[in-house]
Amino acid sequence: MKTLKKILLYFLLPILLFFGGLFLWQPYLMRVIYYRSPSANTYKAFPQAISHKSDTAFRFFRLPKGRTDVDTLHVFDGNNQSIPFADYFKNGKLNAFLIIRNDTILYEKYSAGYSDSTLTTVFSGAKSMVSIVLGEALADGSIKNLNDKVTRYIPELKANVAFNNISVKDLLDMKSGLEFKDALGGVVQAFFSDEAKYYYTHDMKAELMKVKLVNKPGTVWQYKSIDPILLGWVIEQATKKPIAQYFDEKIWKRVGAEYHATWGLDHPNGLANTASRFQVTAIDFAKIGRLYLNKGKYNGKQIVTEQWVNQSISLGDEMPASSKGWQKSAHHYLWWIPQEGEKGDYAAEGMLGQRLYMDSKTNTIIVQFAEHGAGNYPYRKISRYMAGLPFQYPKQ
Repeated sequence: MKTLKKILLYFLLPILLFFGGLFLWQPYLMRVIYYRSPSANTYKAFPQAISHKSDTAFRFFRLPKGRTDVDTLHVFDGNNQSIPFADYFKNGKLNAFLIIRNDTILYEKYSAGYSDSTLTTVFSGAKSMVSIVLGEALADGSIKNLNDKVTRYIPELKANVAFNNISVKDLLDMKSGLEFKDALGGVVQAFFSDEAKYYYTHDMKAELMKVKLVNKPGTVWQYKSIDPILLGWVIEQATKKPIAQYFDEKIWKRVGAEYHATWGLDHPNGLANTASRFQVTAIDFAKIGRLYLNKGKYNGKQIVTEQWVNQSISLGDEMPASSKGWQKSAHHYLWWIPQEGEKGDYAAEGMLGQRLYMDSKTNTIIVQFAEHGAGNYPYRKISRYMAGLPFQYPKQ
């Protein structure tokens, strides 16, 4: 027995010391182990700042009996298999799916425990909300110019030479040049990734102060959380208001939101994770889609400038830095804009299948919440189908 204890002590003690030192060095790693990959409800582990609902809610018209033919419509999934949408919903563990056209809810489907009023995190869908807020900060003069250096608004960043030449637009374009390790490549890489660090840390500002520059700002596009987090910090400093309050005053109370939205903070009264921790209900997420389909207007009143809406959802002459899926979606101003075929649709997208899709050709909004999603990009086909328009997937 004594020998066994010695053997256990011999092997266990170094392991305990190793992990003890690891967690003392980076306390957030304990949360990475506990929560692992975040779910749509992991936001509940963090303090929240509220963007308050509108005094008067806008309500979409509901048909007396919603359409059910969507369930039999064949769409492609992530394996390029053509399946009925009902199977797409089941296989992707979709929690909510709404189709709204001309302010009318044509189709809605929910999993058990979900409804149009269930608060859900939309992960990277938050990035598109930051883009909207940035447009407001430019319009009211809080931020003078996209070409301003970030150090103009966050002077403490001057202590790190990596930030000397990074502009606000570099952050908006995800071309900051700052080092960022994604979670791809296996369990160990995910564990030590910057993706995990910035999601689970209780002090994002401290982590941002230590980051290194690996590319010249404005030259290399890399999809990463660090740029929109910094952008959120810039907006807070420029407006002298927490992002939740500024979003509340400029957008949320003014678009007929029926429910509160929330922003996850790294600690009480801390910095909002504007890359991946925005929580919203499906019915209210659709109202952001309605705002943009209406060129920034709500009930005839301009909420977001039409110029900013147009800048955000069109590449113009800009060469896309990214191309995702058969639709060749380009990332631009923190939105995803398809470049394949007839243009006019765009989306806010988050991991695990969170989507806010708009199609200006058919005046359609689609909201999808999911546990992991079924893949591919069925939204354009669904949108065109609901409008009675022909659609064909491009040849694979």
